[in-house]
Amino acid sequence: MASEDVRARLVTEARDWIGTPYLHRASCKGEGADCLGLIRGVWRGVIGAEPEGLPAYTPDWAEALKAETLAGAAGRHMRAVPLEAIAPGDVLLFRWRAHLPAKHAAILVAGGEAARMVHAHDGAAVAEVFLAPWWRRHLAYAFAFPGA
Repeated sequence: MASEDVRARLVTEARDWIGTPYLHRASCKGEGADCLGLIRGVWRGVIGAEPEGLPAYTPDWAEALKAETLAGAAGRHMRAVPLEAIAPGDVLLFRWRAHLPAKHAAILVAGGEAARMVHAHDGAAVAEVFLAPWWRRHLAYAFAFPGA
């Protein structure tokens, strides 16, 4: 399958999760997901079985560990993408503050000046939002799914 076809399927699958309520550690379309659960669910929907088990994590896990755990896991199974070369279908990882590890994930669904992403965050359902300047300033890593 061509890279463009994989990317189109990733975008469609990510958008299919819109409206799924936020639920910490969950990954069930329509029932509940957190940001990692969204990425896991899109992986299952397009790529296949998840490449590794889900470790235990709490909402403050990144701060407590002081390690780039999320980026490390993504790097084991996906191809790193330069931030200036992100494309629809890529996974975006964000850090809340410069000195903290990245702990939020989203999937880019539209590029360019009006770039948009799908993500899940506490207190809201999975949603599509603009990759606004605030998000761009906090963007730390990007990864391409296998085949994309």
